[in-house]
Amino acid sequence: MKKEYIRKSMWLRKRNIIDCRYGSDIDSKRNLKGGIKMKNKLFLISILVAVFFAASVVVSAAKPIVIKFSHVVAENTPKGQMANKFKALVDERLAGKVEVQVFPNSQLFGDNKVLEAMLLGDVHLAAPALSKFEKYTTKLMLFDLPFLFASMDAVEKYQKGPAGKSLLDSMKKKGLIGLRFLHNGLKQLSANSPLRVPADADGKKFRIMTSDVLAAQFHALNAIPLKKPFSEVFTLLQTKAIDGQENTWSNIYSKKFFEVQPYITETDHGIVDYLVCTSTEFWMGMPADIRAEVEKALNEAVDFGNGVSAKKAVEDRKKIVDSKRTKILTLTDAERQQWIKVMKPVWKKFEKKIGKENIDAAFASN
Repeated sequence: MKKEYIRKSMWLRKRNIIDCRYGSDIDSKRNLKGGIKMKNKLFLISILVAVFFAASVVVSAAKPIVIKFSHVVAENTPKGQMANKFKALVDERLAGKVEVQVFPNSQLFGDNKVLEAMLLGDVHLAAPALSKFEKYTTKLMLFDLPFLFASMDAVEKYQKGPAGKSLLDSMKKKGLIGLRFLHNGLKQLSANSPLRVPADADGKKFRIMTSDVLAAQFHALNAIPLKKPFSEVFTLLQTKAIDGQENTWSNIYSKKFFEVQPYITETDHGIVDYLVCTSTEFWMGMPADIRAEVEKALNEAVDFGNGVSAKKAVEDRKKIVDSKRTKILTLTDAERQQWIKVMKPVWKKFEKKIGKENIDAAFASN
């Protein structure tokens, strides 16, 4: 019995010694096995995360790039038809990759707010009148100078030349890129009473776009310029809150200004042109191949729109004549020279802001 007790005691001591001696190694092996299991779990989780991320990228890439195109005129105008043509070309060539959404008649933004919205990413394409860019560059004020261009051919010649093309990049530092100039046409004066000579405009209130040049133009006539949104012009004329306005045949007809203005004087004293523009961030953020196709479609659409503009200037003038709702006054050469003499000093006033070289290059296009 004693021997058996001694034998068991010795066995227990040996076991304790072994456990004490090698216990840390046993725990390490256990920890190692646990660590391997944990690493395997983390590896599996990382694979799942990678797969999920890759799937989300594929889904994101599958979504088309949305281009919101905002403008302020009717769809039957040159600008409206150009925008719809652009959408049709993109739908045809980039289906599933790019989606163009057109918002006419100030449905999304008016011209006074659209550039701010563009810089915020709320709209991607717009074609404001050139007078709307004063906040971003003074060089485009050139196109508001009265009697600078003798015809739309002269305008086209200048804009396609090196001096005109350089103006497209004049706002890059402000985050905007000019893509193409778009025509509407030459401006005429409408009023509640006949305007044959500059003195006839004395004291009358005329709606103008937001433009210091246009304000100076009417101040030169001793008239009162009022900066009002395009969308409000018809009501202002109808209620006689203003006496007159200046616009192209296309805009006068499409917005029915001729129905509330008994006289239109065919002055051709200025132009209404637009600049199709976008934000630098959005434009350069598109994949290069997509951007090239979008630009190609836009160029074709603008060429189409400019063709419509030239055609509608003739057609809409005829429709206004045929309506017999207003009387069109044609100036004699002597009368026209009086308007030029009174308005031309405005050039000098804005020479420093616009650049004399730009004015000279534009005038040389005639």
